[in-house]
Amino acid sequence: MSSRAIENRAAAFDIEWVRAQFPALRQTVNGRPAAFLDAPAGTQVPLRVIDAMREYFERSNANTLGAFATSRRSDAMLAEAHRAMGDLLNCDAQEIFLGPNMTTLTFALARAIGRELKAGDEIVVTTLDHDANVAPWRALEEERGVVVRQVDIREADCTLDMDDLRAKITERTRVVAVGYASNIVGTINPVAEVVRLAHRAGALVFIDAVHYAPHGLIDVKALDCDFLGCSPYKFFAPHLGCVYGKRELLTRLRPYKVRPAPNYLPDRWEVGTQTHEGIAGLIGAIEYLAELGRRCAVGPIAETRRAALASAHAAIRRYEMPLAEKLIRGLVEIPGLRFFGISDVARFSERVPTVGVRLAGRTPLECATFLGDRGIFTWDGNYYAVNFTERMGIEADGGVLRIGLVHYNTAEEVERVLEGLTDLACG
Repeated sequence: MSSRAIENRAAAFDIEWVRAQFPALRQTVNGRPAAFLDAPAGTQVPLRVIDAMREYFERSNANTLGAFATSRRSDAMLAEAHRAMGDLLNCDAQEIFLGPNMTTLTFALARAIGRELKAGDEIVVTTLDHDANVAPWRALEEERGVVVRQVDIREADCTLDMDDLRAKITERTRVVAVGYASNIVGTINPVAEVVRLAHRAGALVFIDAVHYAPHGLIDVKALDCDFLGCSPYKFFAPHLGCVYGKRELLTRLRPYKVRPAPNYLPDRWEVGTQTHEGIAGLIGAIEYLAELGRRCAVGPIAETRRAALASAHAAIRRYEMPLAEKLIRGLVEIPGLRFFGISDVARFSERVPTVGVRLAGRTPLECATFLGDRGIFTWDGNYYAVNFTERMGIEADGGVLRIGLVHYNTAEEVERVLEGLTDLACG
């Protein structure tokens, strides 16, 4: 797809306004504009985030529950952050708890769930997941004597083997842990079907939505998942983690915590003093997305924040996927390039715009270094999707080169990465 065609399809999407919101995009490397195609490891942040963090330090910097103004402002900010995340995920504010990162929170949740498990109980994980949704559950093998069963993938298109999933969910299954989207090849898993199969067996479901959150609207009520984790720093906010849990489960399960910490939601699960300035920035990120949604609204302007966020994600999807099509069509034409995952345009509803590739005769690190010198930021390695790289036989060879698009990227940046890899392949 040509750059002009992409611009025509995204006519309602003001990419110039979007890019103006992200100061980091103004950087140059060796005289060339920096192209941030590294988003799967963490996105850049808009001005609203920077302003919100600065304002917090200037006006509200205090610990919580104090009988004075700055503490009360901190309390109000934290309450608003939970409401904002509730709007983003479509849940109650008290069903959200925040922390340093998704990995830490998943370990804490897994340990709490582990209190109720016994030897011989089973947990299902997948080969396609980030290890943050594997290792916390495998730790319970050692601690509680549970059995962890791992679902395989279909090698040809790097999708989850649903037949294997169905076979591995049994009457002994207590938890099914699955990713919403793969952080290494971009596959979107059929998570609604996974929830249905798990609940039919009486099992709980934890969804790792870290990689899906920048690209699509999440509705935990519609999914009926029991828990869902995400990382705000992957959707334009500061470095934080977030977990949603059904109220009845968060109330019943017993987290490991200090005394005499509050025993009501969400404080029951938020251990220690939170990173207040980062949480203030989280509100800024969600407000940025809501503003984007109002600017891109098709029809009447959204009246609620949830509606504005839905509008934003619809616009993001309309903008991102033509970019992904241009990228993938170009990549598969490069001599000696091996592409991992879904490349059929007709199946793009099953992926997000993240791709993993290898170039014959070059390591992923060599590719990333070559592109980096041209001001094109990509990643090399396994990205903690180590079960996947081992399964595909590429772990010992450096994993893959990962290129990740988000809605602040452009067709011109896609052309630059294609040109760079073609030059490297033919050089």
